[in-house]
Amino acid sequence: MTAVQEPPRTGLPVGDPGFPQVDLALVQLAVEQAAHDDLSGVSEAELIDQIQQLESVQHSLAALQATRVRAFARLHVENGITAGRTDPDRLQRGVVAQVGLACRVSPTEARRRVSTARDLHDGLDHVRGLFGAGELSAAKVAAVVSACSDLDRAAVDVRLAGHDLTRLGIRRLQDLARKFAAEVAPEKFLARAESARAERRVTLRPAPDAMTYLTAYLPVEQGVACLAALNKAFTEVSVNPAPLTRTRGQVMADTLVERLTGQAIATDVDVEVQVVVPIEALLDPDSPLPAEIPGHGPVPVDLLATSEGRKTLRRLITSDGVVIGGDSRQRTFTGLLARLVRARAGNRCTEPYCDAPVRHIDHIHRDAEGGATELDNGRGVCEFHNHVREQAGWRVARGPDGGVRTTTPTGHTYRAPG
Repeated sequence: MTAVQEPPRTGLPVGDPGFPQVDLALVQLAVEQAAHDDLSGVSEAELIDQIQQLESVQHSLAALQATRVRAFARLHVENGITAGRTDPDRLQRGVVAQVGLACRVSPTEARRRVSTARDLHDGLDHVRGLFGAGELSAAKVAAVVSACSDLDRAAVDVRLAGHDLTRLGIRRLQDLARKFAAEVAPEKFLARAESARAERRVTLRPAPDAMTYLTAYLPVEQGVACLAALNKAFTEVSVNPAPLTRTRGQVMADTLVERLTGQAIATDVDVEVQVVVPIEALLDPDSPLPAEIPGHGPVPVDLLATSEGRKTLRRLITSDGVVIGGDSRQRTFTGLLARLVRARAGNRCTEPYCDAPVRHIDHIHRDAEGGATELDNGRGVCEFHNHVREQAGWRVARGPDGGVRTTTPTGHTYRAPG
């Protein structure tokens, strides 16, 4: 349901006329002055009383703001229709965009506030009264509105009035509203539940300290099954005779990654990550400046230098925040670069005397030793020779003539075919 589906009624009062703009300025001035009060002689009890009062005032102001949001939305729609702008989506975008700017919030949050302000005045009289009196927070009101969205709000509101809502936490309040919504309109409640299942999805959002939140929005039975499987994985690890070196959370997180990606080890990720690196961090090993993964925030440069997994780190070099260049720091040869290396080798292992098909593309100068992932530093080899090269005493290097030489543990050197 959009904000413009409620028919505009020209000339209809939209809540109390309120107080003049000057009174709002006086309220803000009073708050600013109170912030500089001398609290040295105030008792603990008095401070708690003030905290409670400020919380109530905050809720009341949020309720007052909701009435203004609703009034603005209705007026914007009325004026738009008068001017011949009748596209509902365009009108709602205009409302959401302006409310977001006014409230200094994202469009997503602004859209939520607009819909809450609209639905709050459509049957939820008891809840709105508690909100205006400062007894319910904006978060609790939003939870109730969401619980009975597109349902019989007036019937839910009547049932909620029989309970002391002010003493309930958000979850309990939301559960109570959902229970009543399911009772008063079971068919609509079922339809909404089925619609929600169609919205199942997986999202990724940044978290502090170079971490992310991977979230799955799933039907309840599927979510419970997933968690049970991860708990079972920890149980299997914990009964293993080997010493337990990871916590429950770590085991569950690692198992999730391994089962989703098909990897044997969670850290063996195969993904390209674009990293913004200050040039100072490259020139000065002791530079405190961190790198940054666009959209995910800062990450320590040292963390990106680890050899765990098969992460592709494509660096963008910056100076004073401006990108001045870039390079490829991927640990694996992929795409066109991999095809070029294979073609140059004729898709045959480049180790002397070996005609096996190329299964791996190897760094001549090891990645762990600073070797670049570029055409000149790549060679196509079979699985056997790639694994042999990693044993002690084996060395591979490009010679002065441009050829690749393999040195065995005995000191013998062999040149790869041209």
